[in-house]
Amino acid sequence: MRWVEANGQRFELAEAGPEEGGGDRLALCLHGFPELHFSWRYQMPLLARLGYRVWAPNLRGYGGSSRPEGIRAYGLDRLTEDVAGLIDASGAKEVTLIAHDWGAIIAWAFAIGKLRPLERLIIMNVPHPMVGQREIKRWRQLRRSWYVFFFQLPRLPEWMMTRKGGAAVKSAFHNMAVDKSNFTPDVLQVYADAAMRPGAMTAMVNYYRALLRHRDSIDLGDGKVDTPTLMIWGEEDSALNIRCTEGTEEWVSDLELHRLPGVSHWVQQEAPERINEILEDWLTP
Repeated sequence: MRWVEANGQRFELAEAGPEEGGGDRLALCLHGFPELHFSWRYQMPLLARLGYRVWAPNLRGYGGSSRPEGIRAYGLDRLTEDVAGLIDASGAKEVTLIAHDWGAIIAWAFAIGKLRPLERLIIMNVPHPMVGQREIKRWRQLRRSWYVFFFQLPRLPEWMMTRKGGAAVKSAFHNMAVDKSNFTPDVLQVYADAAMRPGAMTAMVNYYRALLRHRDSIDLGDGKVDTPTLMIWGEEDSALNIRCTEGTEEWVSDLELHRLPGVSHWVQQEAPERINEILEDWLTP
């Protein structure tokens, strides 16, 4: 564990691989909602073994990282600037960006905007933004995205997510998972404890509020991604329908897609052996 200053924020991050000052190849892992850097616990040793310096930060508002106030602080422009700042702070010459859920929303925008050069991009269970815009207009996805609109309400989402010691945070993992064996009570407690920190849940929900209220904070242009991209998708995702994978190749010129039957939205935690096998194959020359 270490602290890194970047983009005017202080990030709490987990690190593996070559010690500080070494490691020109960075694997930067971005978690989702309501996760933490802890969600990459199964992938970090693999990436370190493959020769990467691995950084898994708690994104702004999460864990011990800086928690700026206000919805605007969580716009996509600020979030992608955080990624750029972390890359600069690492001093790495080559960067592979690995991301899940909200982290993948940020990663798509970062790659499209070309804020910093990327060697590779790995996306887990979040559609390319152009595909997402297509799907949200259709009932098959709109009905699954009810929570995005619920999170626009003031105060109520925070109360709902944190009451009874963060029971809703725990159930988000446990109830959605197909194979629940990696979501033991102690694991669920890690996430609940982090969400119960003062101001944490408001910051976490503000990602969704900013997504709708400040959607123009970043220009996605033609949406094209020329970075070699690996997409991994758990087919039993109850939040994002499987057709969110379709048509991605229209915007991503070098795409490899792996669909995992019988796996939920929480792919890297629920099926770490399968995920790590795919990662090793794709990252090894």
